[in-house]
Amino acid sequence: MICTLEKTVEKTIINGHLLICADVFEGLSLIPDDSVDLVFVDPPYNIGKIFHNTHDKWKNDDDYLNWCYKWIDICIKKIKKNGSMYIMTSTQFMPYFDIYIRNKLSILSRIVWAYDSSGVQAKKYFGSMYEPILFCVKDEKNYCFNSDAILVEAKTGAKRKLIDYRKPIPTPYNTEKVPGNVWDFARVRYRMEEYENHPTQKPTALLERIIKASSNEGDTILDPFSGSFTTSFVANELGRKSIGIDISDEYYKIGLRRVLGIKEHNGESTEREPKIYEIKNTSEQMSLFERAK
Repeated sequence: MICTLEKTVEKTIINGHLLICADVFEGLSLIPDDSVDLVFVDPPYNIGKIFHNTHDKWKNDDDYLNWCYKWIDICIKKIKKNGSMYIMTSTQFMPYFDIYIRNKLSILSRIVWAYDSSGVQAKKYFGSMYEPILFCVKDEKNYCFNSDAILVEAKTGAKRKLIDYRKPIPTPYNTEKVPGNVWDFARVRYRMEEYENHPTQKPTALLERIIKASSNEGDTILDPFSGSFTTSFVANELGRKSIGIDISDEYYKIGLRRVLGIKEHNGESTEREPKIYEIKNTSEQMSLFERAK
């Protein structure tokens, strides 16, 4: 079955992981309200990216924002009373998201995911080197946050070994701390093991921090724009359940392989295509083998 815009919905569920190939609104309509513990949203940014069967560009900003507001409202309905949502978009559209969402959820953190440049940057202005993320909850007095699961090194205590003399008894600074709101994770590159054929794939490390912090084992994680299905993949690794939605049948096949271990779909292999350097290395190895005969 080939997934097409607005007409075909395909879904597969194994061991608590539901993968849906459909338009975001069709996919979300299959999910009961108040049933999800955590939502992670990484939507199209309206900056002109080419995905498998869609172009990430609306006629104007208002059309894009109105489209976003519709699925934001639906996603909020899916979250349990003690649930959370992390939502991303481009730097230019995040202010609109922020203002719209703050009247519906409590925004606890405004996170900056910072990363290094690929080498190609703007020459007439300061290029964007980060992507913003909102961390929101339905009830700021009742939500999940596992701080001990995401501790990072506190350089003041771990490396500088300073003493806090302000306390009645001088005490060394802690060697670990809860991360601040600036996160430094490398973007997924072609030669990285986790790389999939998707233009905006998010790193597993980013999703690990979010899922560990804002869910517990057995909880259900929803990603309405799954792409490379990293959210569902990490949820599976961490003992959570997941719901992943994507409109592309090609990305759906990535999810079938990556999350559910399915190697064939509708007579086609779901295996990742070998990378250029892998093909080259294989050819060189075969050549050496032939010469050694």
